[in-house]
Amino acid sequence: MINKSLPVLIVDDYKTTVRIVSNLLRQIGFENLDEASNGEEALKKLESQTYGLVLSDWNMEPMSGYELLTRIRSHPDMRDTPFVMITAETRPENIVAAKSAGADNYIIKPFTAETLRGKLETVNAD
Repeated sequence: MINKSLPVLIVDDYKTTVRIVSNLLRQIGFENLDEASNGEEALKKLESQTYGLVLSDWNMEPMSGYELLTRIRSHPDMRDTPFVMITAETRPENIVAAKSAGADNYIIKPFTAETLRGKLETVNAD
């Protein structure tokens, strides 16, 4: 289970989605929340601060959540950061690609606080 006191980075290009995910995280006990509007912005934040969890949308420009995931997994200081892909993409090949690239879990929008809690409980982190 993820330490709920650690900072969480929510990455999505839609402010409404960031707000919804933030509210769901607060419902299940997370308080230290940060946000980025795309993978590039998220990577800059990850290079300057340690996060206990990254929740990222897949489809963003100029850097997608998938590219962000591959960059994190190839970076020695970030590679163990828990990463959950959040997306409306339901194609099985996308789920397989995200898991193969190192995503700890995959959540399909829309989802509830209970779904989020269940997915996060499978993520092993200190």
